[in-house]
Amino acid sequence: MRVMVIVKASKDSEAGVMPKRKLLEDMGKFNEELVKAGVMLAGDGLQPSSKGKRVRFTGEKRIVNDGPFTETKELIAGYWLWQVRSMEEAIEWVKRCPNPHEADCEVEIRQVFEAEDFGPELSPEFRKREEQMRADMAGKRR
Repeated sequence: MRVMVIVKASKDSEAGVMPKRKLLEDMGKFNEELVKAGVMLAGDGLQPSSKGKRVRFTGEKRIVNDGPFTETKELIAGYWLWQVRSMEEAIEWVKRCPNPHEADCEVEIRQVFEAEDFGPELSPEFRKREEQMRADMAGKRR
């Protein structure tokens, strides 16, 4: 199963405060462990929401709002995409992770939908197109 591991933002991450060298080194070692174990598919830190945009869909309209956004606890500072055998395995990996912030923080784990989760609503034709699109994306990765 694939899971997205979401690191929630903090006041410091939203202010653009960069992590200290020790945290960068510890996080680098952790990421190396994930890669060696075949768990990590992707992962990155995100710039503060002050550099972001939100697009609101209202019927046919698209309204663009500039960051920064309020409610730090609802913002994302970074993420990983992992391939794991179970949610329990994902939890065990997160427990081994260095604290992403100097202060208390929260990391969320969410299972990614797979094609089979959509049941009969996903037609064989659409499933084939999805598989081809994923293969195309994999082939274009650097």
